[in-house]
Amino acid sequence: MSLSFNRNIQIVSEISSEPVWRALENLKRDIRKACMPSGEEGCVLTLEERPIPSECFSIAADPENNRLCLYAGDTLGFVYGIYEISRSILGITDFWFWNDQQIRPRVGFPVEENYRFDSMPYAVKFRGWFVNDEVLISAWSVNRRKEEPWEMVFEALLRCGGNMVIPGTDRNSEYYRGLASAMGFYITHHHAEPLGAEMFSRAYPDLNPSYEAHPEKFQGLWRQGIESQKEFKVIWNLGFRGQGDRPFWDDDPRYQTQESRGKLMSSLIRLQYDLVKKELPDAVCCTNLYGETMELYRDGYLELPEDVIKIWADNGFGKMVTRRQENHNPRIPALPSADDIGSHGIYYHVSFYDLQAANHITMLPNSPEFVDRELQKVLFQGVRDYWLVNCSNVKPHVYYLDLLAQIWRNGSVNIEEHRRSYVTMYYGAENESRISACLAEYPNYAVAYGPNEDDHAGEQFSNHVARMLISQYMKQKDARSEHLLWATDAEDLRAQLKWFQELCQAGEKNYREYLNQCEKVAAEIRTEKNEVAEQLYDIGEVSGVSGVCRLFEDSLLLQVQIHYHCYGGAKMVCQSLLLALDGQYQKSFYYAGKARDEYLTANRMLRLREHGKWHNFYSNECLADIKQSAWMLEGLMSYVRNLGDGPHFYHWQRDFLYSEEDRRVLLILVMENHLKDEELFALMKEKWD
Repeated sequence: MSLSFNRNIQIVSEISSEPVWRALENLKRDIRKACMPSGEEGCVLTLEERPIPSECFSIAADPENNRLCLYAGDTLGFVYGIYEISRSILGITDFWFWNDQQIRPRVGFPVEENYRFDSMPYAVKFRGWFVNDEVLISAWSVNRRKEEPWEMVFEALLRCGGNMVIPGTDRNSEYYRGLASAMGFYITHHHAEPLGAEMFSRAYPDLNPSYEAHPEKFQGLWRQGIESQKEFKVIWNLGFRGQGDRPFWDDDPRYQTQESRGKLMSSLIRLQYDLVKKELPDAVCCTNLYGETMELYRDGYLELPEDVIKIWADNGFGKMVTRRQENHNPRIPALPSADDIGSHGIYYHVSFYDLQAANHITMLPNSPEFVDRELQKVLFQGVRDYWLVNCSNVKPHVYYLDLLAQIWRNGSVNIEEHRRSYVTMYYGAENESRISACLAEYPNYAVAYGPNEDDHAGEQFSNHVARMLISQYMKQKDARSEHLLWATDAEDLRAQLKWFQELCQAGEKNYREYLNQCEKVAAEIRTEKNEVAEQLYDIGEVSGVSGVCRLFEDSLLLQVQIHYHCYGGAKMVCQSLLLALDGQYQKSFYYAGKARDEYLTANRMLRLREHGKWHNFYSNECLADIKQSAWMLEGLMSYVRNLGDGPHFYHWQRDFLYSEEDRRVLLILVMENHLKDEELFALMKEKWD
């Protein structure tokens, strides 16, 4: 005899834990979404403590007593078990919120009398997300609540089996750590914010952030950080970087040698470690071997306490080598050697912000197969103590976040099976083959800007590099941009422009081809769904029929549109600047306007996807900042117009406003108000497009 899991279910629990209570409240919400009102008797869900391994659970049907029993030995075991019930019985997916899952309610869900689910220990001990570069969710509200997006981030992470989080950057991390803790997480910290303490330059804005000059003030902030978080479960991050994501010696130039830098950092990590252990003897501590810190460690200049988890990092593009910082790109392998004893972890990016070539509002441009190969190396090296994934604003990166959750659960993943399962889950079995084919092609169209296997460009490449070149021209014209030495050794601005132009032409062509494929799939789905809608309308069921097409347009199709239009804009930036270097200012003005149109179109594509709860989700897109690319082009248009038509600004206006016979008659120079740049560009398009 099966059990009936429906709206009339009773929940019996004596577990006095806020994370469990919150998870149960979410389960009740899920039941209301998935189950219609009914007079049918529901089963009883009971939560009972059992000596089960940490974070594990068991779910078993007890048909004789009309019960579904959830057994666990600790708080997170119960939390994970509750979300497993939501997933496997109600069908609520891990990313239901972020992928707009279409939940079609039923009267109830039968649970077979022999139903049993026993969870397995996770392949990774501490695993979670860094909600970093969170410019979208921090400016967004759901149901007029600023906290709700964060609750949905944390819930998705719990559903993925996460147990650790950095709940935002800087002030956000302090503000949301209480919520994260209340939902069951370990709290940890940004690598530039040791012990989660207040940044020195915020507490003392008038002082130079030098430890040598103000040791007592730094120590006071660290003690306050420990005191303010003693009530939480914390993995204490130790370290000493500058007052931003940069080396401390940028703020204190007295440390000019690797030896002096390593000596100070080693002593301060030991000091922070002792401060924590004095208050919390069983505290877990970690430190990031990130960027310049890893170079110090590799060269033997950094000494760490034995039980500190050493966190290695990828370069922002998924490769386990040191990150590029401006023009410095040593690519030192970032994994422990065989004789490096102790605990180890990784900090891994599916989203990155480098003001050069990374991805933030689009997916990682390197393939899932590549990601899996890198993470299998990580596991082979025994790095299983700590995995922290930069998830940024979640929504653009759901596919990769789901993939990584599979790996930290099981230690392995079959890429093709995972892709099919993911697409079937969110887009339906009837759409699986064609959407899976599109999704699999995504990394194949990424622009390769360098010689390494991971040198594939995200949307920052077509925006930041274009802006670097515009800025350089308006500052110095022929001189090359020193900000591009990481990418090209071109000797002057003209050569840099030709290098970038070639890449952008290829990018625009590739993404046009890819966009055609995706648009064809979207059209097919839309047509089929409209036919289904007509059929369902006749029987009074129309809910959810457009959801699959809309999700496809919100996710993969949108990202391809962004790449296509941004590369189109970047290509025309190069055309504009090359013409300007040749003194062809009128044509330069025209192509700058064309480039501006492309970036504005890309930004409009973003904003068109802000339906329903997503209203204003992209309003604060300020990292790739596509709209700034358009704004900079407005400045370029004015600049080259001044060069070619200033100071009186009547020649170009006459060229496009007057007939040929009137244009050369200069008895009165202008008969109309001077045209604004945009008005003049509109006339050019009429003539030249």
